[in-house]
Amino acid sequence: MVLMLAWPLGGCLWEPKIEDQWTRVDLASSNLVPLQAVPSGSTLAISGHANITYRSILTGAVVAELRASSSITSTGSIVRPDAEREPMAAAIDQLLANSVSLGRDAKLVTGWDHLIQPFDFSFSGTVPATLDSAGVPIGAPVGLFLVCYLASATKLERPGLPDSLIIVPFISNQYQVLPVGMPLTVTGPGPN
Repeated sequence: MVLMLAWPLGGCLWEPKIEDQWTRVDLASSNLVPLQAVPSGSTLAISGHANITYRSILTGAVVAELRASSSITSTGSIVRPDAEREPMAAAIDQLLANSVSLGRDAKLVTGWDHLIQPFDFSFSGTVPATLDSAGVPIGAPVGLFLVCYLASATKLERPGLPDSLIIVPFISNQYQVLPVGMPLTVTGPGPN
């Protein structure tokens, strides 16, 4: 009799959330907050701390990046630290494909199941200001975002020049990774 009552519950009691199945990046702290107002044309000093919780063996880079989009708006965005992770991951995939980098920090990483790896980031990024021929601001990007994600990375070593990383973001559902981000609000230019 007990077996018959328990049978309909099979598989329901221990179904882990996607956050517990996929490798994820969590934004633990930042000097920016979601929807913070930032003036167009300003240069931001961005810093923070993220944690990567691995659910499989993964090698690449962790990236913290300021991105601007002319087609994806910050207002009403599901890209925010407290959002449901799988829809946010898909939104960040779209954002990364439809935006430009304004500055970033990246670190080569390798992890394995259950490893929690810290990532302290610090970089600067300039918020674009669109100017007319007289130098008068006429607009700014419709979306500005701070995102933290995982990517493949190739180290480029050039004689006499600093090394750099060629970054290609991992597609979330293909690599089972959950990036994180937050929208910022672009305002008119700040005082000169």
